[in-house]
Amino acid sequence: MIPKLHYLSQGNSPKEHLENIQKACSAGAELVQLRLKNISEKKYLKLAEQAREITAHFQTRLLINGDYKIAKSIKADGVHLEKSGACPNIARTHIYTWQIIGSTANTLQDCETLIGKQVDYISLSPFRVSKAQESLSKPLGLAGYKAIMDVLKTETPIIGAGGITSKDVKNILETGISGVGVSNEITRDFNSIKVLNELLKASSTEEKRHTF
Repeated sequence: MIPKLHYLSQGNSPKEHLENIQKACSAGAELVQLRLKNISEKKYLKLAEQAREITAHFQTRLLINGDYKIAKSIKADGVHLEKSGACPNIARTHIYTWQIIGSTANTLQDCETLIGKQVDYISLSPFRVSKAQESLSKPLGLAGYKAIMDVLKTETPIIGAGGITSKDVKNILETGISGVGVSNEITRDFNSIKVLNELLKASSTEEKRHTF
């Protein structure tokens, strides 16, 4: 079962990433993705080990962005692979059988390809483009999410990501997306984790009600 809320780590330095992960875990995050860019593998491994200690203390799940070897080495809960990163099929042969693999998609075709590679969840991104993400793929918005989800028939959880705030959650869930990855809003105010969890939980309560 993939948690519906993913905190994508953020910070102006690696130390700040770790501090923010600790704050997110304290505030009730069920899953954290350590997302460090432009860093040596040796340093990434050391920071990932520290992140593993923090998340283990809180019994929070930890995903490592981009490096399945580090994810295996520190026994993280899994790895998140970017669109331009390693192939999930290759990662799968290297990691433990219990570790999860998530991957980023931007189009219906991306999603279908990843489902064929049996990823455990797909991050459909970006919802909107923030200043920090100008180089990313075309923003999808609600219309883009709906167009993909209307056609995509899958049990694989689809997580929306990229500039999402708590105000967007209700409308995003109505498109058929099952959860959200949030970075900026949570880093600004860790209390927003409680708000986001309540919005996501309300949605799953409604689903159950409609089922019976």
